[in-house]
Amino acid sequence: MQQSISAILSVTDIFDSFTDNQLALVAAICEADTYQTGDILLKENDQSTELYVIARGGVEVVMNPTFVSDDVDETEMVVLTELRQGQVFGEVALVDQGIRSATIRVSQANTLLLRIERQRIMQLCDTYPELGYKLMKNLAADLAFKIRNTDLTIRQYQLMLSQSKLSAS
Repeated sequence: MQQSISAILSVTDIFDSFTDNQLALVAAICEADTYQTGDILLKENDQSTELYVIARGGVEVVMNPTFVSDDVDETEMVVLTELRQGQVFGEVALVDQGIRSATIRVSQANTLLLRIERQRIMQLCDTYPELGYKLMKNLAADLAFKIRNTDLTIRQYQLMLSQSKLSAS
């Protein structure tokens, strides 16, 4: 199984440019589990620090809408995005160890996830500085990409709102 975990990690952006040996080191600390549609992996405002790699299937990033508005049904979760094979979630927890900002819900049957505990990956980074450097560089690039996409999405909504206000008046 460790060899197939290494293969999965090798096509995941945050492990880009890792050597076979470095991939094997990371694979050794991964815990693989299969989940079913609707399973909740992380809850908004939880305190946990694991990083997850989607090996197969998908998950939804959902949020309680009452966080931003009082005029909504608090039982109805809003899907912000869906993540698929090769993508990661929980990466911010590697950096700040803060609370979870959204809920993660499995969106496809037989979703296979690799879970990596923060303490174990940080220990690897400390023990193998070259591995740590590559991981943190790739993690920074991944987070920058997500921040840019979020910024563009917010700008798009602002533009749509301003255009709808203009056409309404």
